[in-house]
Amino acid sequence: MASFWEIQRVESGGTLLDDMATYVAQPNEPGRHPAVIVIQEVFGVNHHIQNVADRFAAAGYFAVAPALFHREGANEEVRGTNPEFGYPGAPDGDARNAAVGRWKDQELVLDLQTTIDWLRNHPRVVNDKIGIVGFCAGGRITYLAAAACRGLSAAVNFYGGNTMAIWGAGPTPFERTAQVSCPMLGLFGDQDANPTPDDVSKIEAAMKAAGKTFESHMYQGAGHGFFCDERDSYHEASAKDAWEKTLGWFAKYLAPVKAAA
Repeated sequence: MASFWEIQRVESGGTLLDDMATYVAQPNEPGRHPAVIVIQEVFGVNHHIQNVADRFAAAGYFAVAPALFHREGANEEVRGTNPEFGYPGAPDGDARNAAVGRWKDQELVLDLQTTIDWLRNHPRVVNDKIGIVGFCAGGRITYLAAAACRGLSAAVNFYGGNTMAIWGAGPTPFERTAQVSCPMLGLFGDQDANPTPDDVSKIEAAMKAAGKTFESHMYQGAGHGFFCDERDSYHEASAKDAWEKTLGWFAKYLAPVKAAA
């Protein structure tokens, strides 16, 4: 497996907006592969998110993780970098919350559509087999992308909170449920406060009412962030099962892969 950083140019109407750093992990095997977009938590494309991308590459996927804080750069010297923040309790919590507060759905959709289009034209990617998976805020962004972006074949939402909240301007991801265009897997913990089990029930009902392909799993004793083995909230049994379900979902809707990594 080889990993490296690339720069994507995020454009709108031909006007350059920014350079978006993207972590790339590609399988050792030659040829074209299905792709998975890995969406960060609120901490950036940190060691954990890079490791998740590496695990997908080891399983046979061309994996990318775009640095969605790329607009935090105040000048040209820091454009195209990957701002990172510490986990809960770190001294940069206020700065992290401020950066998250500046995320706008319309810009996130632009970022993700840019990534999808980049993958669809990449010589190592099967251009009609692109999935997306996100954790924490990245789960919310995954829900948004599944409804607002073109070219996705499968999505996995790990405990995406604030799906019923407006970021920038509406509609919210939840209000876009009828536009979800690919099968989605939801993985949640019953000890989570955002999304709560009641929030998950509302999502399940909305997906069913809209006739969407949606499968949901609620892990007992697991809270928010249960998949991240670098956080105190890590719940090993739930994380291992969720990884197997994620690989199974992508194998079903993208392509079969090697043994679980």
